[in-house]
Amino acid sequence: MPSSIDKLSSLNTLLSTGEKSDVKSGDDFSKILEQSIAEINDSQVKGDRAMADIATGEVKDLHQAAIAINKAETSMKLMLEIRNKALSAYKEISKTQI
Repeated sequence: MPSSIDKLSSLNTLLSTGEKSDVKSGDDFSKILEQSIAEINDSQVKGDRAMADIATGEVKDLHQAAIAINKAETSMKLMLEIRNKALSAYKEISKTQI
């Protein structure tokens, strides 16, 4: 299963090469955004489960638990940075006079 970064990279490649798809770009973006949010939610759930397992002593593999927690943290930071950039771009566009 490709990660959300891979999906965004492929979308960026499509946009930069100028290839056209059968689906509207807005639909493509909304689907990618939906899938990315679902993946981030899944990683957060796995990270929370790993932290709970560590806290209760039920962890089977400490290394895998640490990886799950780190992945959840990194994906959340990436999502927040993307949100901040999108809001910044929206504010810049809204300042533009027509």
